[in-house]
Amino acid sequence: MNKSELIEKVAGATNLSKVDVDSVLKAVLATVVEEVAKGRKVTLVGFGTFEQRKRKARVGVNPQKPTERIKIPAKKTPAFSAGSEFKTSVQTGKAPGLKALVAKAKAKTAAAKKPAAKKPAAKKPAAKKPVAKKTVAKKAPAKKKARK
Repeated sequence: MNKSELIEKVAGATNLSKVDVDSVLKAVLATVVEEVAKGRKVTLVGFGTFEQRKRKARVGVNPQKPTERIKIPAKKTPAFSAGSEFKTSVQTGKAPGLKALVAKAKAKTAAAKKPAAKKPAAKKPAAKKPVAKKTVAKKAPAKKKARK
């Protein structure tokens, strides 16, 4: 699947225009690239984590002249680690449907926008009844034995 096919599929599932989906996708990808370039991790729970990894300098072999050694400099490289839900979907071959995910996200958004229902006024706690104190008999101190 390429980018245009992805945009078309997401637009169909979300009832958004292809232009809107394209601009959102570009913004998401640009943000991920920007944050990883700064050395920060971007974690999408269930999907995976994008991060920057540092490679040490090392000595390699010149593929054109196998007897020649070349120095490979240290560098930073982007890396992706798949999340648990993503791994499970790939292993089982069963991915959650796109429409189901979109419906779940819309329901979550609607619930967040919905004003909180007014709760009935909490009842004041009843006055505490005095509890009778129990009397405990004190033991007399033990007598010390005299040493001989």
